[in-house]
Amino acid sequence: MDALLNRIVEKRPSTVRLQGRILFLTEDPELIKKQLAGEDLPWDTRNPQNNPKLRDDISTDEITPAHICFFFDETLGEFPYTGLKAGNEVPIQRGDVKRGGFVAAVSGKRRGKGSSREQSPYAELCAGIKLVIAENIERIYKQNCQNLGVLTSTDFSLIEKIRGGEEIPLSLFTAGEDEITRQIIEYGGLFQFNVARMQGKVSLPAIRTAGEGARATRPMTIAEKIFARHMISADDKAGVPTVKPGDAGFARTDLRFSHEYVTPMAAIFFDQLVGKDTPVNDPSSIVFFRDHLTFLDEVLSEQKRKMGLLDLATQLKLKQGEFAQRKGIRLHGELRDRKGSEGICHSVVLESYALPGQLVVGSDSHTQHSGAIGCVAFGIGTTDVFNSWITKDVRVRVPESVRVAVRGKKHPNVTAKDFILKILSLDYVRSGKALAKVIEYAGEAIEELSVDERATMTNMAAEIGGFTGIVAPDGKAVEFLIQRRGMKREEAEQMIQGLSSNPDAQYAHVIELDASEITPMIATPGDPGNGKFIRDMNTPVPVELAYGGTCTAGKNEDMDMYARVLADALQQGKRVADSVQFYIQFGSQETRDYCVRKGYLDIFAKAGAHVIEPSCGACINAGPGVSTRNDQVVISAQNRNFPGRSGPGQMYLASPLTVAASAIAGYIVEYEPSSELVSA
Repeated sequence: MDALLNRIVEKRPSTVRLQGRILFLTEDPELIKKQLAGEDLPWDTRNPQNNPKLRDDISTDEITPAHICFFFDETLGEFPYTGLKAGNEVPIQRGDVKRGGFVAAVSGKRRGKGSSREQSPYAELCAGIKLVIAENIERIYKQNCQNLGVLTSTDFSLIEKIRGGEEIPLSLFTAGEDEITRQIIEYGGLFQFNVARMQGKVSLPAIRTAGEGARATRPMTIAEKIFARHMISADDKAGVPTVKPGDAGFARTDLRFSHEYVTPMAAIFFDQLVGKDTPVNDPSSIVFFRDHLTFLDEVLSEQKRKMGLLDLATQLKLKQGEFAQRKGIRLHGELRDRKGSEGICHSVVLESYALPGQLVVGSDSHTQHSGAIGCVAFGIGTTDVFNSWITKDVRVRVPESVRVAVRGKKHPNVTAKDFILKILSLDYVRSGKALAKVIEYAGEAIEELSVDERATMTNMAAEIGGFTGIVAPDGKAVEFLIQRRGMKREEAEQMIQGLSSNPDAQYAHVIELDASEITPMIATPGDPGNGKFIRDMNTPVPVELAYGGTCTAGKNEDMDMYARVLADALQQGKRVADSVQFYIQFGSQETRDYCVRKGYLDIFAKAGAHVIEPSCGACINAGPGVSTRNDQVVISAQNRNFPGRSGPGQMYLASPLTVAASAIAGYIVEYEPSSELVSA
């Protein structure tokens, strides 16, 4: 690390002048095409009601579709917004943005939702985009922008300043940010800031309870308690007495993991900026996974093959494997005796690594999965990953918490997936008010859920836009640790001590739901927030593809659900409908072994379901179960149905019970425990 101590790092100038055009990402594809052709769109910042409607909910899947992320260098600059849907069109093609001379991109609400892929802001940066303006911006995407040096703002008055060629004070982009984020922006990125930090050029704010002494206490949520244990104090040790929302600093990690989509890009950054021969900090607490692209060759189109994408995907695997071997890092890779992987990163981390009270970071927005066991787990971008290999810590601004209490007793055909789809449909969530907050699940109905089912809730806090999701560990968490980890009861019970929110802890908002009022849900195509009760659908919706799997729905208890529905069907003399292809994909080899022990593979085969070895697969358009036509209807138990996420078709999200029941019926139905399939 000596080279870093001698590296010259300087702050940006105190003003910036953004010279170039502004790209308005509107709902009207014709307006986008006009801008790409060289016409500047008029924009009235004083009377916004006169302007064309901007696209809301632009996901990172639309900024850089999954197959574009096979690139991991400046070539990404050819591709920003090539998955963006405007009306019924995808108006932006390869090279359009770069050729257009755009310096800023403007959109509406919830910019950058979804995946934590840093390829998205990196593609924008390489295409010339230096500023992103939106009504509100998702946490991971915004942090990735800051880490790379891309400016972000919710101030639409900047449009006139850019067009007027004005010098814009850098302070406009740091206003309202915590001390560390301000300095990261001033230094032009996280790596430059961390070098300055190592050189002692930057100041880290002390974390203390306002108005009280160092030994002061305050009532804290479970997440705040875990942050307090891990925040680095002035003497560079982990642990401070208390934290409160807004406290900023660096937190010592217990586990850092990444997968083949992110590791290669992070490895290139590390080799180029730190040194190929420099060791990573504590390789024993780093884990790599080859889980995303194992089945890519089965679904990649001929056109994409001609682009060389299959070769690029192979390079991702090879680069990760080489770096892992060189740095002495554990890699959960592909199977040697058959096609597939050891497991999806989130599934394996929950089953084998994460522990109550830990702080876990991963290169994926669904890292929150492990919150089911009572740890603070959250997704980070490529630059955060590579910097954590140097410092073993990550920057954190302690978030506010939202408490979601699901009271009462649920119906037998309702699952955690139905709960989360209901939560996602609420105005509070859809309007972006839950962005970057901890989602703490509680209430009798949550307490009744197994750890597997709780993982569905914490996993899909990512779709809420939350910082993380968490459930306080209890007796069910203890049993999970005993049964799945072989831990002694005394050790497990000791581990969860104190891991609950204080009764008088403060929350930004409290959501109360009655489980008895929730019936099986469906999220209609386009967004996980498009939730409605199946019984409220006016006409039956025929399906061609049914998919059960991914980290969200490939766990042991999910397999129990698929098997339960299919066994019921077999008893009635029914199988998967002739018009439907039903895929069931394990989240891990541990879950596959569980299915073997339970005799589920025989049930799946007899019912006509296709079983697939572990991989992220269809969820990222990289395995069996993806749609191939615009009019193809899919029902899936995965976590996202953004445009183009899993092919061009129309994807409905539902619970494992609903997916399996619909595969039997041939159209979307509720599952009835009485073994009757009731039409929507």
